[in-house]
Amino acid sequence: MDLEYAAEWFHFADRDLASAEYLHGMRPQPLEIICFLCQQSAEKSLKGYLIYKGIAEPPKTHNLIILNSMCSDYDERFCGIDKACSVLTGYGVQPRYPQEIAITASRLFVWW
Repeated sequence: MDLEYAAEWFHFADRDLASAEYLHGMRPQPLEIICFLCQQSAEKSLKGYLIYKGIAEPPKTHNLIILNSMCSDYDERFCGIDKACSVLTGYGVQPRYPQEIAITASRLFVWW
Protein backbone atom coordinates (compact mmCIF):
# COMPACT_ATOMS: atom_id res chain seq x y z
CA MET A 1 0.00 0.00 0.00
CA ASP A 2 1.52 3.29 -1.09
CA LEU A 3 -0.40 6.01 0.75
CA GLU A 4 1.65 8.83 -0.72
CA TYR A 5 1.08 7.66 -4.28
CA ALA A 6 -2.66 7.17 -3.62
CA ALA A 7 -2.81 10.68 -2.14
CA GLU A 8 -1.35 12.08 -5.36
CA TRP A 9 -4.15 10.44 -7.36
CA PHE A 10 -6.75 11.85 -4.97
CA HIS A 11 -5.17 15.31 -5.22
CA PHE A 12 -5.43 15.26 -9.02
CA ALA A 13 -9.02 13.98 -8.76
CA ASP A 14 -9.89 16.88 -6.45
CA ARG A 15 -8.36 19.37 -8.90
CA ASP A 16 -10.37 17.97 -11.80
CA LEU A 17 -13.59 18.15 -9.79
CA ALA A 18 -12.85 21.69 -8.59
CA SER A 19 -12.27 22.71 -12.21
CA ALA A 20 -15.57 21.13 -13.28
CA GLU A 21 -17.39 22.95 -10.48
CA TYR A 22 -15.81 26.25 -11.51
CA LEU A 23 -16.79 25.75 -15.16
CA HIS A 24 -20.31 24.81 -14.06
CA GLY A 25 -20.81 28.48 -13.14
CA MET A 26 -19.91 29.74 -16.62
CA ARG A 27 -22.50 30.85 -19.14
CA PRO A 28 -22.76 29.30 -21.59
CA GLN A 29 -21.65 26.16 -19.80
CA PRO A 30 -18.91 24.17 -21.52
CA LEU A 31 -20.75 20.89 -20.90
CA GLU A 32 -18.30 18.71 -22.82
CA ILE A 33 -15.39 19.91 -20.70
CA ILE A 34 -17.38 19.67 -17.47
CA CYS A 35 -18.35 16.07 -18.27
CA PHE A 36 -14.80 15.17 -19.24
CA LEU A 37 -13.41 16.61 -15.99
CA CYS A 38 -16.04 14.79 -13.92
CA GLN A 39 -15.13 11.52 -15.62
CA GLN A 40 -11.45 12.19 -15.03
CA SER A 41 -12.05 12.99 -11.37
CA ALA A 42 -13.97 9.75 -10.89
CA GLU A 43 -11.35 7.75 -12.77
CA LYS A 44 -8.50 9.16 -10.69
CA SER A 45 -10.45 8.63 -7.46
CA LEU A 46 -11.15 5.00 -8.29
CA LYS A 47 -7.55 4.38 -9.33
CA GLY A 48 -6.34 6.12 -6.18
CA TYR A 49 -8.51 3.79 -4.11
CA LEU A 50 -7.11 0.75 -5.89
CA ILE A 51 -3.57 1.98 -5.21
CA TYR A 52 -4.53 2.53 -1.57
CA LYS A 53 -5.70 -1.08 -1.49
CA GLY A 54 -2.34 -2.31 -2.80
CA ILE A 55 -2.75 -2.47 -6.57
CA ALA A 56 0.51 -0.82 -7.63
CA GLU A 57 -0.58 -0.23 -11.22
CA PRO A 58 -4.33 0.14 -11.79
CA PRO A 59 -5.56 -0.83 -15.25
CA LYS A 60 -4.94 1.70 -18.00
CA THR A 61 -8.58 2.20 -18.83
CA HIS A 62 -11.06 5.06 -18.86
CA ASN A 63 -13.88 2.58 -18.21
CA LEU A 64 -15.28 3.51 -14.81
CA ILE A 65 -17.47 0.42 -14.75
CA ILE A 66 -14.39 -1.82 -14.73
CA LEU A 67 -12.59 0.30 -12.14
CA ASN A 68 -15.66 0.53 -9.92
CA SER A 69 -16.15 -3.22 -10.09
CA MET A 70 -12.58 -3.70 -8.91
CA CYS A 71 -13.15 -1.25 -6.05
CA SER A 72 -16.37 -3.00 -5.04
CA ASP A 73 -14.32 -6.18 -4.50
CA TYR A 74 -12.83 -4.33 -1.52
CA ASP A 75 -15.90 -2.40 -0.38
CA GLU A 76 -19.47 -3.14 -1.42
CA ARG A 77 -20.49 0.51 -1.02
CA PHE A 78 -18.99 1.12 -4.45
CA CYS A 79 -21.98 -0.77 -5.88
CA GLY A 80 -24.03 2.31 -5.03
CA ILE A 81 -22.29 4.38 -7.70
CA ASP A 82 -22.69 1.92 -10.58
CA LYS A 83 -25.17 4.14 -12.43
CA ALA A 84 -23.00 7.27 -12.15
CA CYS A 85 -19.98 5.29 -13.38
CA SER A 86 -21.99 4.04 -16.32
CA VAL A 87 -23.06 7.57 -17.26
CA LEU A 88 -19.62 9.12 -16.78
CA THR A 89 -17.66 6.46 -18.67
CA GLY A 90 -18.85 7.77 -22.03
CA TYR A 91 -17.37 11.18 -21.33
CA GLY A 92 -13.81 9.93 -20.88
CA VAL A 93 -12.81 10.50 -24.49
CA GLN A 94 -15.81 11.13 -26.74
CA PRO A 95 -16.83 14.65 -25.74
CA ARG A 96 -13.45 16.02 -26.68
CA TYR A 97 -14.37 15.71 -30.34
CA PRO A 98 -17.26 17.43 -32.17
CA GLN A 99 -20.43 15.49 -32.90
CA GLU A 100 -19.36 12.30 -31.12
CA ILE A 101 -21.69 12.59 -28.16
CA ALA A 102 -24.70 14.73 -27.46
CA ILE A 103 -24.49 16.41 -24.08
CA THR A 104 -27.39 18.32 -22.67
CA ALA A 105 -27.75 19.96 -19.29
CA SER A 106 -30.72 17.75 -18.44
CA ARG A 107 -28.72 14.58 -19.11
CA LEU A 108 -25.64 15.89 -17.31
CA PHE A 109 -27.32 16.95 -14.11
CA VAL A 110 -29.43 13.84 -13.58
CA TRP A 111 -26.71 12.53 -11.27
CA TRP A 112 -24.81 15.76 -10.32
